[in-house]
Amino acid sequence: MNTSIVEGLDLYKSLSSHDVSEGTKVIVGVPYIHLSTLINHKSDNVLIAAQNCHQENSGAYTGEISPSMLSDLGVDYVILGHSERRQYFHEDNALLSKKLDAALNNNLKVIFCCGEPLKVRKKGDQNSYVTKQLEEGLFHLDAAAMSQIVIAYEPIWAIGTGETASPQQAQDMHAHIREILTDKYGDDVAQSTSILYGGSVKPANAKEIFSQVDVDGGLVGGASLKTDMFKQIINSF
Repeated sequence: MNTSIVEGLDLYKSLSSHDVSEGTKVIVGVPYIHLSTLINHKSDNVLIAAQNCHQENSGAYTGEISPSMLSDLGVDYVILGHSERRQYFHEDNALLSKKLDAALNNNLKVIFCCGEPLKVRKKGDQNSYVTKQLEEGLFHLDAAAMSQIVIAYEPIWAIGTGETASPQQAQDMHAHIREILTDKYGDDVAQSTSILYGGSVKPANAKEIFSQVDVDGGLVGGASLKTDMFKQIINSF
């Protein structure tokens, strides 16, 4: 929930003109009220995501935005299950499963978030916690539908807590996610599914984190609001 429309458009235009290496995909997840403006200035270099959507296409849900509205607008992706949505708005795996189906049925690609809080990490239960999130929220999909999914791992315990996740800890969880994808869908799906790391990515740590074998990219938070920092993170690929 940041930036005015003018600020958001300036950031988008700056990113759109930035040279991106082949094979690197840049997506911006923006507030709802920014979407129409950005779509009107859409660049092939930078795709556009909504930060959330409702599980129904229409109805008496005042203040909500449906996946069909997003699709009609020309949005490419929607982020579902972000840690802040889970924490502050109490979105559980069952609800996210419905949102996921609604988004896919409206031809939206999905960035599906998962990740454990500090108390779970301290108990050493992070692998089973994330496995449950994926099994209950995502794994009802068939292998074909998985081609429309990006997974983003958020170590909630390392975001704004003073705790720091090491590149090895990121790799360990990404490898675990890749393993359970393999068990569920086979190696081809597991290897072709992008898994992003979303734990306070900055220019100073991006290159080391992204160099880990199972880390395919980043879900960037505060650093994405500063054009120069965001470009440095993109360049780290």
